[in-house]
Amino acid sequence: MERKVIVFDTSLRDGEQVPGAKLNINEKLEIAYQLKNLNVDIIEAGFPASSAGDFKAVETIAKKIGDKVSIAALARAVKGDIDAVYNSIKYAERPLMHIVLGASDIHVGQKLKKSREEILAQGVEAVKYAKTLLPQVQYSTEDASRADFEYLWSTIEAVVKAGATMINVPDTVGYAVPEEFGEMIKKLNYRLKNLNSSVILSVHCHNDTGLATANTLAAIKNGADKVECTINGIGERAGNASLEEVVMGLKLRKDYYDAYTSIVTPEIKKTSQLVSYLMGLEVQVNKAIVGENAFSHSSGIHQDGILKSRDAYEVIHPEDVGVDSMELVLTARSGRHALKNALEKVGFGKFSEEEFEKINTSFLELADLKKEVYDYDLYYIVEKSVGNEKFNDILETKNMLYELVDLQVVSNSIFPSASVKLKRGNEVFKSSSVGNGAVDALYAAIKDIVNMDIQLDEYKITSVSKGKEALGKVRIQVSYNGKEYTARAVDTDVIKASALAFISSVNNIIIDNANSKL
Repeated sequence: MERKVIVFDTSLRDGEQVPGAKLNINEKLEIAYQLKNLNVDIIEAGFPASSAGDFKAVETIAKKIGDKVSIAALARAVKGDIDAVYNSIKYAERPLMHIVLGASDIHVGQKLKKSREEILAQGVEAVKYAKTLLPQVQYSTEDASRADFEYLWSTIEAVVKAGATMINVPDTVGYAVPEEFGEMIKKLNYRLKNLNSSVILSVHCHNDTGLATANTLAAIKNGADKVECTINGIGERAGNASLEEVVMGLKLRKDYYDAYTSIVTPEIKKTSQLVSYLMGLEVQVNKAIVGENAFSHSSGIHQDGILKSRDAYEVIHPEDVGVDSMELVLTARSGRHALKNALEKVGFGKFSEEEFEKINTSFLELADLKKEVYDYDLYYIVEKSVGNEKFNDILETKNMLYELVDLQVVSNSIFPSASVKLKRGNEVFKSSSVGNGAVDALYAAIKDIVNMDIQLDEYKITSVSKGKEALGKVRIQVSYNGKEYTARAVDTDVIKASALAFISSVNNIIIDNANSKL
């Protein structure tokens, strides 16, 4: 029988411990609302004793969204911390006290400077006091994966008898390996269920050696009832087990784990983007599930396979996690099948083998120069290769596309402004605008010319080379009439790259509208 695994999200506590990722109350609340939409079971909202600001944030989250989702907060095993947690989360319908205390000899003797017996007694007293305040108390045995097993079990046994309703077993420094960690959870689960079958066994894995997700899944396979994760795997040092990876791993291999979660998976991408944006933490492009390239295919072999059957190279479909669709990126490595598919998508479906060979040659020449070829480039490739007589109606779309002629921006703290000149067919357009910054002003000027109500959803700059002539890559995501469009551009001038990316998204919208009328 399938069992439900409880998902405890600690993005707002452990995730916020990342240097530079400090959130204000409104930002924390916005993420908490989205975590509620994602349908996590428990939100760990913070560490109330750490500051007045964090206390207020936890309290606000408990008051505003603690009606349907359980709200937790962290306390050390001391009365002051426990009081702070209680007073901040008591407004939630299902508040959860989370107490943490070291279990390994390194933590007990070297960090806490006490004996095993003293730490065990401190933990028991903390749980007993917390139980006078709240019915649900979780006890975390910090650094459990490096603890002496029998001492670890003695601690768990004692705090359960003191009233703990959840036992969390952390791999605090990413020391564990899946087989060993799974075996430890199996032994603890057996003993715990015989001691008190109503107590929930939980794990919290860090990613110092890249095994956080693997260790978490091994724990589930061996009886863990609850997992602690973060969005995008953020957290101390190398981060935590990634919520999206654990959830989709369970969903993909339900037959193996015999377990499921209540996560609304189409909300995953949206949640990832929100956390990344508000925390200022960029998601690596090849990050599983939520990375920019997670559903992109540029290899000709892969593109050919996926065009024949999506299951050839996609075990998870993009729409399952809230991504619009897979992306076939046209590069010099793309095969003939991918190029034909792209041409058909924009209307060029009828050409001879001789004509296609000419098109393919022009495509490869451009791909070597540009690295990536976009839909609007195909119009120019076809016109150059086979002329415009055969595809005159379709090539009319080319005259509707915009080209950047020139731009100028003024960046200052008073009136950031931009002027831009675009070309469409034989027409030239000019516009100037002000904005909150140089790029905002530039995009306002472009929107004024194209007369489209385009919403910028995501803007990202990365460096793709080093030195004085370094190339900057700009990636943006925009929405228009409820549909999302992604565009990229590369240039030594990131302002110019920003303009090219936005114009590329405009052209993609024009092509999309034109194709819908074919």
